Amino acid sequence: MADLLRVANTPGFERWQEQVRRTGGCSDPIHLSGLTVTRDRASGQVLYSYSTAGEPGGRLRVACGNRRASRCPSCAWLYAGDTFHLIRAGLSGDPAKGTPRTVRSHPKVFATLTAPSFGPVHNRPTGGRCRCGSSHSEDAPELGTALHPESYDYAGAVLWNNHAGDLWRRFTIYLRRELAARVGMSQSALGESCRVSFGKVAEFQKRGAVHFHAIVRLDGPDGPEDAPPAWASTGLLDDAIRAAVARVSVPVAAAGDRPAMVLRWGAQVDVQPIGGTAGDGTELTEAAVASYVAKYATKAAETTGTVDRRIGELPELDKLPGLPAHARRLIEACFALDEAYPDRKLARWAHMLGFRGHFSTKSRHYSTTLGALRQVRADYRARQERQQRGLPDLDDAPEGSTLVLAHWTYAGHGHTPGESWLAQTIARDLAAGRTAAREACTELAELDDAGEW
Repeated sequence: MADLLRVANTPGFERWQEQVRRTGGCSDPIHLSGLTVTRDRASGQVLYSYSTAGEPGGRLRVACGNRRASRCPSCAWLYAGDTFHLIRAGLSGDPAKGTPRTVRSHPKVFATLTAPSFGPVHNRPTGGRCRCGSSHSEDAPELGTALHPESYDYAGAVLWNNHAGDLWRRFTIYLRRELAARVGMSQSALGESCRVSFGKVAEFQKRGAVHFHAIVRLDGPDGPEDAPPAWASTGLLDDAIRAAVARVSVPVAAAGDRPAMVLRWGAQVDVQPIGGTAGDGTELTEAAVASYVAKYATKAAETTGTVDRRIGELPELDKLPGLPAHARRLIEACFALDEAYPDRKLARWAHMLGFRGHFSTKSRHYSTTLGALRQVRADYRARQERQQRGLPDLDDAPEGSTLVLAHWTYAGHGHTPGESWLAQTIARDLAAGRTAAREACTELAELDDAGEW
């Protein structure tokens, strides 16, 4: 309370609130100190100058940009929004994002690739009881934990997570081979008539194993603007995906007391066609798939009860009384295997239960990029700033007519306890407006899917 009163009574409190709002209510803003000066290149006249010397604490606060909702809900919300538009552009097309509307008619499916079993776990089977004899509630803490911890293959589980990226890479290779075999042509000939594009996201299951959700699409050889060949179909894609999953394997050499093993995908493979419109009888619509992928793009292993920061050494776990025993054993397995497999950096990725890949990836021709979406937003804000400062728009000003000199240094990050409480209040107010905006965008997307907007 004392710190809260201090913040509220500090000179420049209104400006501090404005900075927090401009970060979107960021939970852990980056602090910068420095200055910027804009001059007319010809005359040397100062058109605009800014220094953090006049800011609260002599600092400018900018958003951290963390994608994890557990670390910063505000920045994660923005990341999820960008992911939604990136994924949806590759499903329904968006000329503003470099993807033609005709891509909507291309064959595409939503595939889920899972991990194999490393031992029985508590679950909620459809129409039955768990193997332990109980009917667990949906939020039961024991869900996903090992029925017999003493025999559960924790080492195999973290090694599988660690090699999941290699399994995915090999899957994309085998998928092209399977497609070529099914249409009776070589892989090089397939590349001249068809291109496979994808966008995927990783999700942690309750048991701590990674699985992938992927949109897989067939295009013509030049990408989304090119019509796929006549033989391309969702049925063919479904069959090729299942065959490719069955073929993929990644060998892991023996090390220490760990025998050699071969990693494969799990037996559960789900492939569903994605409907072009909301009323075509297909269960999965484009907007629904984009929303689903965007939701998991901001989550990581912390959904299993583990931590969302790197773990320096195992004794740190003793300071986490809420850490589930199942997650702790997976983390301990990472440290135990680190020396045996030094190139896999298992201890470094122990907080991710061994997984070291990117949570969301896409092929080059799937759609736009997150960088391009962020650049559009940055350009928009830059135009707003120039208008407020009375500077000419960059599109109107002759190229090179102004010179910007800037010097910035890192000055810290985060909030004090009182600032954190106030920032959360601001973030909640902003989130209410964001929720309304997102609902409106979702409604427009569904209308667009149905061809009604």
